[in-house]
Amino acid sequence: MPNLHLDTDIGGDIDDLCALAMVLKWPDAELLAVTTNSDDQGKRAGYASYALKLAGRSDVAVAAGADVSLDCYRVRPGLPDEGAYWPEPIPPVQTSLDEALSLLERSIEQDAIIAAVGAFTNLALLEKRSPGILRRARLYLMGGYVFPIREGFPPWGNEMDWNIQVDVQSALYVLQHSSPTLIPMSVTVETWLRRAHLATLRQSGPLARLIARQAEAFARDENNEARFGQTCQGLPDDTINFQHDPLACAIALGWHEDVEIREIPLIVEIKDGWLCERVDDRGTPTRVVTRVNGGKFSEFWLNTVTRA
Repeated sequence: MPNLHLDTDIGGDIDDLCALAMVLKWPDAELLAVTTNSDDQGKRAGYASYALKLAGRSDVAVAAGADVSLDCYRVRPGLPDEGAYWPEPIPPVQTSLDEALSLLERSIEQDAIIAAVGAFTNLALLEKRSPGILRRARLYLMGGYVFPIREGFPPWGNEMDWNIQVDVQSALYVLQHSSPTLIPMSVTVETWLRRAHLATLRQSGPLARLIARQAEAFARDENNEARFGQTCQGLPDDTINFQHDPLACAIALGWHEDVEIREIPLIVEIKDGWLCERVDDRGTPTRVVTRVNGGKFSEFWLNTVTRA
C-alpha cells in the first residue's frame, strides 16, 4: 500500500480540495501527512484539518509550512471569502516551519510519495536544510510548461504556471536538486470539474458536498463556464474548473490509463524573472507527462470521490 504526502496550497483554487478528497478515497493508498505552502498564519493548514475532520481522518498529521510573509513570492497569494466557501469559520492551525519541514523529511525517509501541488517553497527549504534529500524523494510536481497547450484549450502561456512562477527561485532550486516527475499545466488543463458533476457530489459524503459548495462559489467568482467552457472546443460548456492537482496526485498514485510519460532532456533557467524550461539534448533527463485523456480522468475522479 503506497503512502502519500500532500504538500498543498489548499484554500485558494478548489482543485486542492478535490485532490485531497480523491486521495482519501483512493483504494489501497494511505494519506500519510499534509503540509501547506504559501500559508497565511496557519489558515491553509486549518482548511486542510477541517476537510480531514469532515472525512473522519483527524489522525492525519497537518503542519503549516512556508508563510506568505516570507520574501519569496511574486505576489501575495490570497484567500477567497471564507463565508462563501466554508460552512463555518475555520480556526487556523499554527505550527512552526521547522515542524512542517520535519514532517516532509519524515515522509521521505518512510519512502512516501511526495505530491507537491502548490508553490515549491517547502521543498526548497527542506533541501537547503538537509542537502541531498530531494534526490531520494519519490517526487511528483504539479507544474511546468515544457510544451504549449493544445488547440481547443485555454491559450495560456508560461506565466500562467502558478506553482512554478509564484516562487521562481524555489522552483529552480527544486528542479536542480531533484529527479521529479512533472505533471505540467499543458496536460492538466485538459481536465475539468463540470456543473453536471455537482448533483452527484451533493448526494455523496460531507467532503464531496463541501466540494459542491465551493464549486458554486468558485463558478460565481471565476465565471470559467463563459470564459473557457463556452469558448474552448476541447472543454465541456459547463466547465467550472480544471483538475490540475487531482491529476497530479492520481499519476503519483499510479493512474496511467491513457497517460503518456516521456523522459525529456530539459534545461531550466530564469529569464526576465520567469522560470523557463526548454528541450535540449544537453539538458537533464526529466520524466514529463505529455498526454492524458482528460475526459476519462475527470469521470474517474468523480467516481472515486463519490464512491461509498
